[in-house]
Amino acid sequence: MTFALYSQRRAALAAQLGPKGIAILPTAPEQQRNRDADFLFRHDSYFYYLTGFTEPRAWLVITGDGKSTLFCAPKDLEREIWDGYRLGPEAAPAQLGVDAAFSVTELDAQMSGLLDGRDAIWYPFATHKGLESRVDGWLGSLRARVRYGTLCPEQQRDLCGPLDEMRLVKDPYEQATMRRAAQISAGAHIRAMQLSARMLRGGQEVREYHLDAELLHEFRRHGSQYPAYGSIVAAGANACVLHYRADTAPVRDGELVLIDAGCELDGYASDITRTFPANGKFSGPQRALYELVLASQEAAIAVTKTGARFTDPHEASVKVLAQGLLDLGLLDANKVGTLQDVIEKRAYFQFYMHRTGHWLGMDVHDCGGYIEPSEVGTVSERKDPLSGEVIKNRPSRILRAGMVLTIEPGLYVRPADGVPAQFHNIGIRIEDDAIVTDSGCELISRGVPVQADEIEALMRE
Repeated sequence: MTFALYSQRRAALAAQLGPKGIAILPTAPEQQRNRDADFLFRHDSYFYYLTGFTEPRAWLVITGDGKSTLFCAPKDLEREIWDGYRLGPEAAPAQLGVDAAFSVTELDAQMSGLLDGRDAIWYPFATHKGLESRVDGWLGSLRARVRYGTLCPEQQRDLCGPLDEMRLVKDPYEQATMRRAAQISAGAHIRAMQLSARMLRGGQEVREYHLDAELLHEFRRHGSQYPAYGSIVAAGANACVLHYRADTAPVRDGELVLIDAGCELDGYASDITRTFPANGKFSGPQRALYELVLASQEAAIAVTKTGARFTDPHEASVKVLAQGLLDLGLLDANKVGTLQDVIEKRAYFQFYMHRTGHWLGMDVHDCGGYIEPSEVGTVSERKDPLSGEVIKNRPSRILRAGMVLTIEPGLYVRPADGVPAQFHNIGIRIEDDAIVTDSGCELISRGVPVQADEIEALMRE
């Protein structure tokens, strides 16, 4: 992508700052991993959204008149031998489309002139450690010169607000990138499924890390820079741990495997979960629970469309799951009551304790409010039936075309009194990535199947 789109985004943001506003945004800091090595650097998503620039130690300043200034690491041929190429401030305007660029070593010296005469300073609140103190220092230096005619900003505003709204609806370029990321991730899930069945059929020992390695291989083989998050590869009872990470546990014949994994491609995440039989064949109880979760996902997908509320998929999913838990005997109607009772009392929470989706984009749990901005003043209260906490409810976000969210119901059955033994230690989640459209939603992650029969057929290959 050329810098034109990033320039358009900066201009759109500048229009929201006010004519005398100024926005300051750093990229992410480098993080030390151990004594003499850093973690692999990953840029700040807001910063990348506005610049397309991936180097560390960089800052962006945008003023209300639409001017943008980049501060970045200076050219240093000796350090570039060790750490790699640097763009440098001299080349940045032509390469990135910014109006001016300086060495990051000049940041403090330049800020007084950039801030003087501005009425509001925008920066992301509670996002970058130490940023608030840095801003205070710049403002303090400016106030010290008010007797010489300097004008200090009187307002501090959270830059996350306008940027979150901008990022919430994905443009065609973003959607295309996310489709490609989902396609790569779908192929990785297929590869892991087939390896599991093939190794078990061959009498080989299978560990969670074997499947994790297949995911990573497929991600990188197709150009993904890194995983969008730490991959979950959970065999057997480990699938009942929501944020389990791929480890050394054996993958056993007759058990299920839950994989929640997605690659990041050119700054955009994918997020797919599939649950499959390690040997390629569902048992009766496994299939019964699996088909219940799949039916709940299909109900959620059916209501995901422009004009619906963000909470509609969750409510549709819960209704199907709650009825299924009653039908399968995991919930005793004599104790929990009717379907409506189960929903109102959240009796299903023992087996389903998370929401059905989240925003997806540059971050796997992407930015963007979940409350409809036009209805933020509409507030009601309810008492949570499990915790007793009084919760303030506000109307949920209305879905618009171009928003991207996950749809991921699940069931997690731990051994407990009254829970039929044939379902013990079964954890199932099915997750797809959906782009909201005027006619419904586009599932961009269905390159890997979800139907039980199709999964079994795939694993026989």
